[in-house]
Formats: sequence, C-alpha cells, structure tokens
Amino acid sequence: MPAARPAEPPTEDLPEDLTRLAALHGVATSYSPSPDRTVAASATAVTLALAALGVDTSTPEAVRAALAARESVLGERLLPPTVVAWSDGGTPAALAALPEGTRLRVDTEQGETRDGAGGLPAGVHRLAATAPDGRTALAHLIVAPARLPAPATRSYGLLVQLYSLLSRRSWGMGDLGDLGELAAWAGRALGAGFVQVNPLHAAVPGAPTDPSPYRPSSRRFPDPVHLRIEDVPEFAYVTDRERARALQERAGRLREAVLEKDALIDRDAVWELKREALELLREVPLGPGRRAAYCDYLAEQGTALEDHATWCALAEVHGSDWHRWPEGLRDPRSAETDRARTELMDRVDFHTRLTWLTDTQLTAAQRTAREAGMPVGIVHDLAVGVHPRGADSWAQQEYFAAGMSVGAPPDAFNARGQDWGLPPWRPDRLAESGYAPFRSLLRGLFRYAGALRIDHVMGLFRLWWVPEGHPPTEGTYVRYDAEAMLAVLVLEAARAGAVVIGEDLGTVEPGVREALRERGVLGTSVLWFERDWAGDGRPLPPERWRADCLATATTHDLPSTAARLTGEHVELRDRLGLLTRPLEEERAEASADTAEWLDVLARLGLLHGTGGDTGTPSEEAGIQAVHRFLLRTPARMAGIWLPDAVGDRRPQNLPGTWDQYPNWRLPVADAEGRPVTLEDLAASARLHALIDVVRDRAGD
Repeated sequence: MPAARPAEPPTEDLPEDLTRLAALHGVATSYSPSPDRTVAASATAVTLALAALGVDTSTPEAVRAALAARESVLGERLLPPTVVAWSDGGTPAALAALPEGTRLRVDTEQGETRDGAGGLPAGVHRLAATAPDGRTALAHLIVAPARLPAPATRSYGLLVQLYSLLSRRSWGMGDLGDLGELAAWAGRALGAGFVQVNPLHAAVPGAPTDPSPYRPSSRRFPDPVHLRIEDVPEFAYVTDRERARALQERAGRLREAVLEKDALIDRDAVWELKREALELLREVPLGPGRRAAYCDYLAEQGTALEDHATWCALAEVHGSDWHRWPEGLRDPRSAETDRARTELMDRVDFHTRLTWLTDTQLTAAQRTAREAGMPVGIVHDLAVGVHPRGADSWAQQEYFAAGMSVGAPPDAFNARGQDWGLPPWRPDRLAESGYAPFRSLLRGLFRYAGALRIDHVMGLFRLWWVPEGHPPTEGTYVRYDAEAMLAVLVLEAARAGAVVIGEDLGTVEPGVREALRERGVLGTSVLWFERDWAGDGRPLPPERWRADCLATATTHDLPSTAARLTGEHVELRDRLGLLTRPLEEERAEASADTAEWLDVLARLGLLHGTGGDTGTPSEEAGIQAVHRFLLRTPARMAGIWLPDAVGDRRPQNLPGTWDQYPNWRLPVADAEGRPVTLEDLAASARLHALIDVVRDRAGD
C-alpha cells in the first residue's frame, strides 16, 4: 500500500523580487521531497526566514531596497567573508576572480605574514586584498587538507547509550568510569576497535531535566553528571567522610532501584547526589600539579568556558530560561552580567572546575581505549543543535537565528513535518566570523574523541527552518556554505587524527553523500534501510554496500534487532496508539520485510546456529546472521548495538512519544527485560557468541 502523500504548504507565486532576494541569501523558495515533485515554500516562511537574517521584507518597497542593497554588496566586494583553499584544489575561485594585479597579504594562524596565498600551512588565516583601483577587502582563509584518511584498519565496535549501561559502581546511571571499563574490556578481551556513545553534552539544569541527549544546553562543554565521583583524585581527601559515605549509600540505593526494582534511570536524582559530592570535593585544595593543569585548562578554553560557567551560575539564581532573567543579564556582554559574574565568582569557579573534571575523565577514557588496542577509541556524538534556553544560545546568541527552529519538511513518513525545537545558526554570521563557533565546538570535542558522529550531517549543507508559532509545513530550507563547513570539519579532525562519521539517513539532497565521501567523511548505513531503491526495491546484497560508512543493524531511534525479528516493535507502537494503519496491515508489512531479509540471510548461508538449522530460526540466530551480513559488506566500520548482544527488546527512544514511553531512561536489559550490568555483560555467553561471529571477519 503506497504511503499517503504528505500535507503540503499552500502553493503560491512569490513576487519575482522576493524570489531573487531569497536566493541571494540562501533561502529556498521551493523544495523537492522526491525527485518527481517540487513544493513551493510559503511566502510566510520565506519572509520570516529573511527577517531572521536581518533582511526587511515588510513591504514591496522594502524588498526592492533590500534586493538592490544585496546586489550592490555582492557586485562590489572583492572577497566573500570566508574563502576556502583545499590543499590539492589549486587557486580558490574567489581568488581567481580577483582583478589582475590585486595584492594579497596573509597573516597566518602560526603568526607569520606572507605575500600571496600560495603554499600556506593548514589553518584559518587572515587574508587582505588590495585591488589596483584601491578597493580593499579582509577575509578569513581556511586552508584544509584535501580529505581525511580512512580508518587505519577495518574494525567493529559497540554502540551504547552511556547512561543505560550501569555497573555495580555507578550511581544510578552509566558514567565515565563505566565507559573506561567498557573500552578497556572491549578492546582487550573482544578485539573491538571503537565504542560509540550518545552525546555527552551539558544538559539544561532543573527538574525535570529534558532526558534527551539531543537537546543540550551546550554542545561545546560536557555534562558533569557523567563523572565517576570516586575517580576524582580529591575524593580520597574529603574530610567529611561520614557525609561522603552517606552519599555513596544513597547512590547505591539509587543503583539497586534501577537494577533490581524495575525503576527508571533518574538523571535528576543522580545529579542531586553528584552535585552534593562535588560540593564536598571542592573543599579539598588542589595539589600544585592539579592546580597547574586546571589553570592551563582555564587559559585554553578562555571566554567560552567563562561564559558557560557564568550561565550555570546565573541559572542557579534566576532559573534555566535566560529569556526570563532580568533584562540586563540576557546579554552576556552587558555591564550587569559582568557585575553578576564578579558577585558569583565562587559559583563560576565551581562550574568551571566541574567542566575541567569531566574533560579529564573523558580524555582518560579515550586514552584507556587506545591503550587497550582500539584503533579508533571512543566515538562521540554531536547533536544537531542546542536548547533555545540553554548556555550556548545565551553566550552565542548573535550567531543564532531568532524566532526560528530546526526541523524537517513533510515526507512520506511524517505528513506533518517535524519541529525539533533547536535554534539554527545564522550562515551569514558564521561566515563573517570565519566559522569561529563551529571551530571552537569541534576543537573541544576532538580533545577526547577518536571519532565524531555528526547527527543529521545534511545540516552542514542546509537546514529546514520553522518560524516560531508556525507548523513545520510552513518552513523552508536555508543553505549554508557547505564547502566552508566541511573545510573546518576536515581541518579540525585532521589536526586531532580523528575519524568523522556523518549520520546521513533519510531524505538526502543529491550530491551531499558524494561531497562528504570526497572529503573522507564516512556515512551511516542501517541494514533494514539498505535496499535497491533505484531498482526493484529488494535488499541490497552485501557487495553493493558502500565502503565509506559505519554499518549497523539499528540505532537508538529504531527498534532493537530482536524486536524487529519478533515483530514486537509493531505491538509496542500499537499499545501506545502510534499506528496510522490497522494493526493487521502493520503486522503484515513488518513481517514481510523481515521475512525478505531472513530469506537473503539464508540464501547467503549466514542463518545458522542457535536453532537456525532446525527449521524456524531463533531470534538469537537471526541477530547473529544480521551481523554476519554486516561483516560481508565492505564497510570500514561495523557497529553492534550493545542491547542487541543480550537480546534487549526495547528501544531507547521511540520517536513520536513523550510521556507515553520512558525515552532515554531505560537500562540495557536481556530478552526477559532484566537489567544487565557491565559486569553481567563481561560474563554473558550470548554476547560472547555474537562477538565470535563478528571477530572472524572484522579484520578482512
């Protein structure tokens, strides 16, 4: 049965001047949800997107004036605000177009001054141009390697939501101590090449905290809720030992409630305990070496860290929604904010120290992974945006488009479109700054990442902007300078020696995957979606999969493999009222899809063992066969969703739900729903049977 055609915004003919003005600012006036259809954007979406970029379109006269001004600027300027030079790309087009005789001077990132733009080292430099007619221009010049190298070896690894993996030492949710233990065990005992985790960005404080790791307060700095308190060196010297023991006992009860009493992971309760413990730790003076390391970190992170910690301190006093703070405090550069920062210096220092402690444990986890023999190590996840009331949106508000939210247009799977509630970056301000916020963000993450997964990597090219107060159907695409965004990404990843994985699932604009592949950015391929969509629609045989990807059976937003094989994901959605068609139709379609894949696995001789030779294959045999298939593909990286290894039936997140389902709050569990600890994993016969399946081919 064909999917219902999604609802479309009203089609209307935009005035020619408005259409031209929008094009000059990268605002789309139409989009194509499929190759055979083009949908016009509404005038409302276009005008509000332009308004968010500072363009007045309130009257036809204003549109004409804005158009004339924009055409004049573009016609007269010598250089765009940011120019990209690839190491193997020859002269950038912007420089080749300069008038003959134009003089160039470059102040390099390394502190040198050079005449001309040839032979420059990698970095972000300042370029000055002087034309023969006297016109001058200043621009940022990004010099980047042509591409990132492929991972050194083909490897497999584990994918897990860190909070969901508790050990007998964690305080009610998985932490960075658990991450280090998992990496050491997986690298040394299992031969894994990486461990991929969810975003560990700082969350917006307050109870209840938004449990989604994809709506953070800050993407630039990590969340101290992930700290292993006992691994902080100062913990051994806490003077109030009785209080410390009491906190550990409360943490033990919180942990046991999750592991033995069917309680959900309670991030707020975990943070309450850890915050109390960290207040105790703060009373312990840092030793000379630790103090020096802390001071170095403060100097390295500079204003960005001070702003983040200031926001955290102000949120303690005024609440976490900075839009409701006293007016003077809504501006991070105001005199009122400067005075408040001084008055709250003690709390500002507390939050900078927590960020440093978290950074040190993240760095230690990556070091542990590499020492365990992992060629990649920890794969961190970069969320697509930040919470509109959080620290980044306050500290960097000049870079965000006011009154706009990132989302997705209507498609065959979601007729109403999507609004993710995340303010988008302004492409014009990014370009004017030489992409400084993006560079800072990446540099911070690459401090402790062996690889970085970029959620919705298509956002480097364009994002669907939804005007505040309007449905997602009344949005439109706004384009970014993808070449500059990619150049910054490749530059910072190359400096760190890190791999980059782009989450490019779903509807992808033509040319995007090719551009990413050209620069060495891996894609993401999920087994159930890999079909010959341009041909007969059947499952894509392993030899036809792309090599430049991370191949997996599922993700945090999809059913576990066990649930898909048994059909339990359909029953779950039915119980929650999420089906859009009769249950029997959904069951039949899901069953047919699974049967088709099982037939492929059987024909390839992959479906055997654990009951697979006795007629109907067991669910465990199916999971093993799926992973045999993944290792038959040429994918450079293959990921095992850790819950799959123990037969977990439940998704970590069920899109389209909020209160109906405990998204982001479930521990990893076995096939019967019993929580599985890190220690249990290490002893799991089922997990080791699956690992034996993939280890045989991982190094091929």
